[in-house]
Amino acid sequence: MKKGSWGDDPELLMENSDHGVIRAMRLQEMGVPSTTTYRRCGPGGPWTRLLPGIVLLFNAPPTREQQIAAAMLYGGETALLTGGEACRAYGLRNVPDTGDEIHLLVPHERKLHNQGFVVVERTQRMPRTATRGGRPLAEVTRATLDVCRRQTEIRPVRALMSEVVQREYSSFERLSRELAHGSQRGSAVPRHVLAELATGQESIAEIDARRVWARSGLPEPVWNKKLYNAAGEYVAKPDAWFDKVALAWEVDSLSFHLKVVDGFDRTLARNGRYAAAGVLVLQTLPSRLRAEPDKVVAELLAAHAAAEARARPDVRIAG
Repeated sequence: MKKGSWGDDPELLMENSDHGVIRAMRLQEMGVPSTTTYRRCGPGGPWTRLLPGIVLLFNAPPTREQQIAAAMLYGGETALLTGGEACRAYGLRNVPDTGDEIHLLVPHERKLHNQGFVVVERTQRMPRTATRGGRPLAEVTRATLDVCRRQTEIRPVRALMSEVVQREYSSFERLSRELAHGSQRGSAVPRHVLAELATGQESIAEIDARRVWARSGLPEPVWNKKLYNAAGEYVAKPDAWFDKVALAWEVDSLSFHLKVVDGFDRTLARNGRYAAAGVLVLQTLPSRLRAEPDKVVAELLAAHAAAEARARPDVRIAG
């Protein structure tokens, strides 16, 4: 390219950028002198220096996508996006707040260090790679644990790890295996949550439900087991099942009904099977488990008493 010709075609630089983010070296290859780049990134200039050797072709706060683009250019071809941003790219909803942090994994032999909003983790265990939106990501199990290891509060870790298991992005076994073989730094909180998941609880709401049940004084229910009627036909898989009195407790999320295709129809069909089998069912919104635990305990006690007062229907737990 002829020196200076980049100025005759402003769109040319954008076409060679990633969301307006470009390496200074690439600018130089396109005929932009390093002194010009330095001057244009100075106070009041039209460009912005985001990271060492990385330029934003605008004088404005970068968008999140531009920060990610800058981080990936800074990391180079061997870098993978992991942690919170990778989890969001997979479509997970319960991702802890990581602020401006963008977490990269690079091979251990790379001499790359943290810069600005970029956290660089050098690792001897580079994970398998997936691609979302053109970005190379650490596979979801590793990405999940990479963000969870950097958390100090239990609840956001419960929320994310439970979602990952419940939506079948990963499994308890894969999470456990990755945690055992990966870095032990920051592993205490995810280990605690995995111990909770090992009890068979499948969601953060069900973990809260266990705490509410413990306050009720009722016998412990069976968690997440399939039920069948006298004819051997499938009835449902309640979150909690009080077998002696045949009481089902369902923690039904309104967001599930609104966001998941035909989720509401499936709930109605499930409740119809409960009714046909003679099963009494108590439904509770997840938000009430923390906002109104005493009221939920009272409702659980009342439902248990009502179930105990009638003849037990012929239903059984699978296996």
